[in-house]
Amino acid sequence: MDRLRRALSHQEGDRVPLDFWVKEEVLQRILIDLSFSDKEALFRAYGVDFRFVQGPVPTRPGCRGGDVNVLVDHWGVQRTLVEVSRNGYTCTYKHLSRPPMAGFSSAREVEQYDWPSPKELDFQGLEEEWIAFHPYAVVYAGDRLDRTCQLKTLMYLRGVEQALMDLVLHPKLVEAILERVREYYLSYNERLFRAAGKSIDLFMMGDDFGDQNGSLMSLGMWRKYFRNGFERYVSLAHQYGIPVMHHTCGSVREVIPDMIDCGLDVLQSLQPGAKDMDLVGLKREFGRDLCFHGGIDIQEVLPRGSPDDVRNHVQRVVQAGKPGGGYIACTAHAIQPDVSTENVLAMLEACEKYSAY
Repeated sequence: MDRLRRALSHQEGDRVPLDFWVKEEVLQRILIDLSFSDKEALFRAYGVDFRFVQGPVPTRPGCRGGDVNVLVDHWGVQRTLVEVSRNGYTCTYKHLSRPPMAGFSSAREVEQYDWPSPKELDFQGLEEEWIAFHPYAVVYAGDRLDRTCQLKTLMYLRGVEQALMDLVLHPKLVEAILERVREYYLSYNERLFRAAGKSIDLFMMGDDFGDQNGSLMSLGMWRKYFRNGFERYVSLAHQYGIPVMHHTCGSVREVIPDMIDCGLDVLQSLQPGAKDMDLVGLKREFGRDLCFHGGIDIQEVLPRGSPDDVRNHVQRVVQAGKPGGGYIACTAHAIQPDVSTENVLAMLEACEKYSAY
């Protein structure tokens, strides 16, 4: 926890704080391959400084129908479990299969929708439960499919392509949906922050505003639809004394000054293969005002490189991020099944070797 505080204060501590993101199937394989009894044993062995938690989630009647491979979440979004087998590994993903608002054409339909509510959820006991993770840094991030966001939920409800077209063609519909989405998350988070007391060290929200080559929308459009909600999410956490990290894949460099103006403390994921997202340049331009988390490549280096490639890459990333504090070492996203245990081990050992000040 002290390492996180120093990073947030742009101070150098004993070493760069380390986080570890990994898909569950990969984690289980790593535990077996490296002979660890559980995740906590692995984390302690390699000095992982963060522990992620999530709060209660509303349920919707009929969340699982007759088909065990079909899930319906509290937003009414239908997902199908898809198994992928390739090159000797198998993993499962939740694929968006039925956006419930795909056929909507008016804001009135949005208002009449059966929206989820956090009012009946039980937040009692969170502080006692989560503070037990100290002295590690506790990150409240929510469930990955229900992380505090705006655009992502819009995409779930309308469908990805339709949601992006809506930004241009159906602004009133977009605003009606986003208003209810923001209302939900602000209400949920205020109740959770109040119940969690001093147990949360970092609040993580997430919306993918970029792709490999640039932002998914113009800066003007981001400001029109998403800046206000972004700032309100950050402000609410700050009212409870909680610093905020935002996860976004892709290239979002042009949006970063606005994120800083909104009070953001940490930017994640620093996808190194995305345009203009190299850590050296980001830290040079924005490092006085913003901390960074991530930057270790899972697109090319970890799945396709040798262990030496991984070690050399980690050395470059960590040495770029560590001067003056303000950096948390981690992969740019969760490690996927195409990454060998050997390369995961090389990454962890390199983080340990090169993160000391």
